[in-house]
Amino acid sequence: MGIQFDKAMGIHPEALKLRAERTRVLASNIANENTPGYQARDLDFQASLRQARADGDAGGLVLDTDPGEALYRVPNHPSQDGNTVELGVEQAAFAQNTTDFQTSLTFLNMKIKGLAKAIAGQ
Repeated sequence: MGIQFDKAMGIHPEALKLRAERTRVLASNIANENTPGYQARDLDFQASLRQARADGDAGGLVLDTDPGEALYRVPNHPSQDGNTVELGVEQAAFAQNTTDFQTSLTFLNMKIKGLAKAIAGQ
């Protein structure tokens, strides 16, 4: 009887992929803080994860990283040049995403250590 790693790892590999993509989108927002007309974007993590899990059940995770799939952020204080990036909002979202990424990575690491112990017979 073999180990099915996709089932043993749970949701965490998909979560890490989505968190990494969200990190890329948020970093792009921060980098374009002063770009006139730039529209801040973000991923709906829960909706993306639900979709990734549904796609994963159909034969593997297919993560569509097309920027068109990202949602546009509505600014609290619109600027005159059309840029919707609010640095404080983006930094807070980036920090929260980083913490969530680390949490998923820790859970995944614990699962791998548990599997290694089970394989070693401990």
